[in-house]
Amino acid sequence: MVFRVPPLSLVSLAVAALLGCTAVQSRAWLPAWPWSMLAAVVALACAVALPWRPARHLAVFMLFAAWAALQGARGVGARLPADDEGKDVVVTGRVVDLPRARGGDASFLFVPDTVGGAPPATRGTYRLSWYRTQVSPAPCERWHLTVRLRRPRGNINPGGGDAERTALQRGIVATGYVRAAPENARIGVAMCVDAWRDGVARALDGHLGAEDARILKALAVGDTRGLDAADWDIARATGVSHLIAISGFHVGVAAGGGVLATRLLYAWWPMLALLWPRQMTQAMVGMLVAGGYGMLAGLGLPTVRTLLMIGVVVLAGMARRRAGGLSLLAFAMLAVLTFDPLSVLSAGFWLSFAGVGFLVCCVAPRSRGFLGWVGELLRAQAAMSIALLPLSLCLFGSTSLMGFVANLVAAPLVSFVVVPLTLVGCVLLAVPSLAVPLLIAAAWLLKQLWRMLAALADVPGAQLSVAESGILAVVLATVGALWLFMPRGVPLRGYGALLFLPLLLPPRDMPKAGAFRAWVLDVGQGLAVVVHTRHHTLVYDTGPAYGGGRDAGAGIVLPSITALGLGGVDTLVVSHGDVDHAGGAAAIVGRYPKARRLSGEPGRLEFPAEPCTSEADWSWDGVGFHFLDVPREGQGKTASNDRSCVLSIEGEGGRFLLTGDISAKAERRMDRDALWSELPTVTTVAHHGSKHSSDVLWLRAVQPELAIVSSGWRNRFGHPHASVLARHEDAGADVLNTAISGAIVVDMPRDATPRVVREWRRPASRYWRE
Repeated sequence: MVFRVPPLSLVSLAVAALLGCTAVQSRAWLPAWPWSMLAAVVALACAVALPWRPARHLAVFMLFAAWAALQGARGVGARLPADDEGKDVVVTGRVVDLPRARGGDASFLFVPDTVGGAPPATRGTYRLSWYRTQVSPAPCERWHLTVRLRRPRGNINPGGGDAERTALQRGIVATGYVRAAPENARIGVAMCVDAWRDGVARALDGHLGAEDARILKALAVGDTRGLDAADWDIARATGVSHLIAISGFHVGVAAGGGVLATRLLYAWWPMLALLWPRQMTQAMVGMLVAGGYGMLAGLGLPTVRTLLMIGVVVLAGMARRRAGGLSLLAFAMLAVLTFDPLSVLSAGFWLSFAGVGFLVCCVAPRSRGFLGWVGELLRAQAAMSIALLPLSLCLFGSTSLMGFVANLVAAPLVSFVVVPLTLVGCVLLAVPSLAVPLLIAAAWLLKQLWRMLAALADVPGAQLSVAESGILAVVLATVGALWLFMPRGVPLRGYGALLFLPLLLPPRDMPKAGAFRAWVLDVGQGLAVVVHTRHHTLVYDTGPAYGGGRDAGAGIVLPSITALGLGGVDTLVVSHGDVDHAGGAAAIVGRYPKARRLSGEPGRLEFPAEPCTSEADWSWDGVGFHFLDVPREGQGKTASNDRSCVLSIEGEGGRFLLTGDISAKAERRMDRDALWSELPTVTTVAHHGSKHSSDVLWLRAVQPELAIVSSGWRNRFGHPHASVLARHEDAGADVLNTAISGAIVVDMPRDATPRVVREWRRPASRYWRE
């Protein structure tokens, strides 16, 4: 295999630009825009004027760093002012992209034209929800709405996503919901590409049914609204997520279809060659077809990258020049970073460019014929499976071990059979008798493929998950992958596998015997705590269910356990049955079915569980776990909150008291002597800081040094109440709130006082976080 390296200048300039844009994203703050503008002007002048290549590349680095800083500062500055949060405001504007409807609720993106009767102070997009609505907004419609907004904000946890980063990258400046108001009304309808996409999706639903059309809609117009959590789980477990949404390769297939159609036209009517040269015509038609398909796909990053590369090939062909693979990729990267330097915040950017770059560098044709094609397919798939493993583990915390097998079947079937059938069927939708048979055939093939993928996803060990290892381990593993697939003749290629070890086997600092560590996770208005001794893990409560098939158990607790490298869950305690505490419990049980289960309300859970009584006490690694008795009310039915399990975890150096949602009434009924301890005490604040909990006498008995509130940002209950904070302050306790701090980890060492090791949100380590 021979490396074909393009002119160093273009590739190295693209690398310099990439490093410049990326370096800015690690900053906790950005310089004021005049300084960034001055740096950009100076760097541009140096890049043009300096003859010395290293200096020119440094200038390009500074130019793109300044450009990214300007765009980042503009995006953060465009967010809704903090003083306007929680206020009702009247907006007019248009619906963009494809709105989602689930049950009686709708969610959509909205670009305002006026806010409060005046033009918006800054440009940007709102993400809105409309609950219990009888009318669902459609793409391109203009609406007059009364909304309540807040700044973009999300949960910050180990191994979790970053909603504020995503909002910045996508230009979302506010989130909120539509308020009930008689003035809410549709005021106009316009034509746009999103309306065409929605029309195609509705036509597919009508001809095939929503169930059979759900994946075809994703392939045809990038509409993933019909895919549920189970579909995405199968796609991730088998490594075919890139095939569900429209990939760059699909755009290339569409362009090839345009080229083929043009050749057939010239073969049928050779006289056309006298009017327009065939090669130029087929290149232009291929570009137009690819561009049209890309627009219908929503112009995602892989689509844009492929369109840019196709455009360069077309221009090079018209100029009678050849363009190499790395040159194309470098040009596409420079173009993307010029128009959107914040695209480096997207996982899709790294996967898209890394995947294509690895193929260009390490996979080259060696033989011809069918067997040669099969051999290249196997080598390319093996290279992609190994090359993208480090990035997948870094970005998502897991990767598919079934991806190689699944993609050997899925990639050619979807790209060369299903996608062409789907696209031709969509083009012929005006003639149903021609379109429907093609669409039915594509849907049937996908259904059979999906059955195979579901079976592969159920294979034990289909996914590999590892703890967070840091960027250095990812870089080393990526270098190792490149080394493994270097050309023949490079010595010691197999030793590249050793560079994967820091990523796959990261070092972990586990508590000593008699010590433990606790993470109070940021789940919004709910509670989820993970406790780890030297060899065991406990989950106390699992956070809320969010609706739409999502819950904190699958979305926050399980990824956190993986990212922290804690291994399996040995015991699950669900304090009581309320949805903000038990909403994610089924996901934990599904992942760890052998875990012991205890609850204050076993009858309200979806699975069997033991009652949390003092008889259920146990000890792990020198750490004791003891349930405190919460006496029931003498008359009447005890409230659900007061049935909460109260768990005391006692190590040699401190105690952690988990209180669920008990009220002041339950606190007053508890035995004061059982509450007191000689050990320094950390406690969760009962019922998220409700004013009806945290009784003064209870606090005097517990004597907490640190109290942690688990509540949602700007929640509608007003938790934690000011009186609760005052009572804890009077009791001598420091108070932390997950809504402000993000996830909080408390270390309870054997021979020292408890200490807060880290607050995931503070100090703000990235400029887009508050």
